[in-house]
Amino acid sequence: ETDRGDRMRARYVVLANGILTTPKLARIEGMDSFAGKAFHTSRWDYTYDLEGKRVGIIGTGATAVQVVTEIAKVVKELYVFQRTPSTIDVRDQRATTQEEIDIWSKEPGWAKARRERLATISSGRTALQGNDDFLAGRVAQVKERKVYERPLSPEEMIQAQLNTNFRIMEQIRARVDAVVKDPRTAAALKPYYPYGCKRPTFHDEYLPSFNLPHVHLVDTAPLGVRKITPRGVVHDGVEYELDVLIYATGFEWMATGTFNMIVGRDGHTLRDRWREEGVRTFLGLHSHGFPNLFIMSGPQGGGGQFNFTRGLEGHTDYVVWMLQTMKARAAPTVAVRREPEDAYAQHCREADLLTAPLRDCLSYYNGDGKAEPGSLAYYGGPAKWHRLRTEAQATLEPYVFEYADPP
Repeated sequence: ETDRGDRMRARYVVLANGILTTPKLARIEGMDSFAGKAFHTSRWDYTYDLEGKRVGIIGTGATAVQVVTEIAKVVKELYVFQRTPSTIDVRDQRATTQEEIDIWSKEPGWAKARRERLATISSGRTALQGNDDFLAGRVAQVKERKVYERPLSPEEMIQAQLNTNFRIMEQIRARVDAVVKDPRTAAALKPYYPYGCKRPTFHDEYLPSFNLPHVHLVDTAPLGVRKITPRGVVHDGVEYELDVLIYATGFEWMATGTFNMIVGRDGHTLRDRWREEGVRTFLGLHSHGFPNLFIMSGPQGGGGQFNFTRGLEGHTDYVVWMLQTMKARAAPTVAVRREPEDAYAQHCREADLLTAPLRDCLSYYNGDGKAEPGSLAYYGGPAKWHRLRTEAQATLEPYVFEYADPP
């Protein structure tokens, strides 16, 4: 039922709301009193002209990194209020050539083939080495795989990754020094946490923006902006007068409002059940007590990696497979058993705890340090998730197919 009074019935429900859909606003003293124009980046006012305005932007995450470089071209003054610096890595973007367009137009499935080759790379930062020769299939691999003298334990693998991440962060910090001219600004722009602990960003224009005379970094660490007045933002006793205030404060991760609306067989919403029992799903796609409900890219959902499209394709293929299986069995309803759901939830918890050193900071990956282990993203790796999925599909043991009449 919608807010317009529309009522619809369906045999199956697929939640495909996305994982970053609910805007997040920090609670800042006086934010309602600001007399100028204010909006969240996800509610951008395209009717408002920023040219010649004094603009403040709160937040320096993935959204702000993209916004700052563009609005810096037109505003009079730009104040970037930063609590925590992002990792700004090389993007190395270029235009697609006409030759490539001509070749790909004659190659069926070229985009998926590129994604599958990219999927053989294990981490997002290494994807930078996935050059055109590799993605086009002209070479077999981007680099030689490191071979250890003996198999490493899971804990040793995590430590090896942490060591690599430290070297990556040193490169990123050195890039800041090489690009940003003002030493004080450069120091504030250097990230200090493990690589990947917060969402990595890739941009070649963001750091140079801070060399422009009208772009100012206001370092508000560690607490962030604490006060807003009718005239602007106050920090460390200084009032920054603004015409426009932009909130680039991100989104609630995996907190779509739909979870509060889906009611299961026992009369409880999905959110209520997870609040009472902890987040429990099977493969992130099913939840016990909610038959014929499929959750796309939700909590505990795996199979993807840094290329999110590939993960969504995997979830979509699974839902299609289940609907086809139900049709072949003449089963109008499918539910998931509690035991495999409990086992999967425990696996998610253990995988989260094992890899927690990689996320040793406050970020939406761990609910700003408040999330229960295993309750958000899946950290068992795509290979493990796909193995669990294929086992379930082969045996059908986790599922209960219900029939209108006994088959």
